[in-house]
Amino acid sequence: RTSMFCISRHTETKKEERKKMESTATFDRASEVKAFDQMKIGVKGLADTGITQIPRIFYDPQDSASNPRPSSTVTIPTIDLDGGVFESTATRESVVAKVKHAMEKFGFFRAINHGIPLDTMEKVKAGIRGFHEQ
Repeated sequence: RTSMFCISRHTETKKEERKKMESTATFDRASEVKAFDQMKIGVKGLADTGITQIPRIFYDPQDSASNPRPSSTVTIPTIDLDGGVFESTATRESVVAKVKHAMEKFGFFRAINHGIPLDTMEKVKAGIRGFHEQ
């Protein structure tokens, strides 16, 4: 229990440091990034503190707003698994070809009409989130 107290006390100190960093009237990005790095809590630690606003250091500098990046024409490949994909050899071969192309070109794809219930997908996402938060 003593170590838990120490961790909690340490977290409170980090919260106070973050509040000081955010309350500065003028924004000096370099010094705020340095202060954030010195806190050594990382983005996960920042999220664990229960922040309600994204700190200014994580926003793009104003310069990028005046010189916007060109919009991308790349779209995520979408593969429709409806329409007898498991009954028809021709449909299955077409889907396999689309998956192969998407994986070779993009490394991922979006599957629609796959028949997996929404609650199952939510459980999978929760499991993945839990794994990464360990």
